[in-house]
Amino acid sequence: MTHVERAREVGEATLASIRRGVSERLAELIRSDPEWAEQAADVGLVDRSWLEHPADQPFRTAPPVEMVQRFLERTTERRPSMLASVGLSALQGLSLGRGEVADEAPTQPVTVMFTDLEGFTRFTATHGDDAAAHLVADHQRLMGPIVRSRGGRIVKRLGDGLMLTFPAPEAAVLAALELVDAVQEPLRLRVGIHLGEAVVTRDDVFGHVVNVAARITEEAAGGVVLASVDVREAVVPMAGARFGRARRTKLKGVEPMSLVRVEPAT
Repeated sequence: MTHVERAREVGEATLASIRRGVSERLAELIRSDPEWAEQAADVGLVDRSWLEHPADQPFRTAPPVEMVQRFLERTTERRPSMLASVGLSALQGLSLGRGEVADEAPTQPVTVMFTDLEGFTRFTATHGDDAAAHLVADHQRLMGPIVRSRGGRIVKRLGDGLMLTFPAPEAAVLAALELVDAVQEPLRLRVGIHLGEAVVTRDDVFGHVVNVAARITEEAAGGVVLASVDVREAVVPMAGARFGRARRTKLKGVEPMSLVRVEPAT
């Protein structure tokens, strides 16, 4: 190694050390005000994973357009009357901008998650449509901040469930564990996760990975997070989660594949 190369290496290492120190001090400052930290993570100004491990995680993964969309989602969750005064189409226009055509968008790696409430149909039949509608609204208000704080995106609201995407499988796994822990009464949540290449537009996600994630969710019981072995292989080892033994499962309309149960690390 030449003197110039050695000097460059030392300089890069010094700069990286300075950045780590600044990042850790900034994260500590934000964490000192829990309310502000929660709001910053919720709208995507920072990622919660970065707040927890500032030296190892990116500061932010949400692009500016998504930050606007998160802000609008957060606002309408907390102030539903805003939809009536401003209008859903206006909010969507602000957050989405010009629509993309699926066949013009490139594929990209993405982690897809589906959720739904176990026994929702039976609950609706027993308690009525109004009670079911209130349950879904409360459920989505609870889930939104958890999803966004992990860098997730709510792609679609599907009755009692959600279709979500995450920039990294680790974030999806941690969010899933938080979600099933938070949503337990009166119905438990079930979650399925898969990763792969997909066409991602501003308002939808297309690809085989989406179909597989949906089918995995159908195999989960209430209070359970199921993931494909692809997810496990992408994140192991990771703090905060442990994976059960892989089980070969035949999924409806999809090739058989091995699934694993995900639980909080003890």
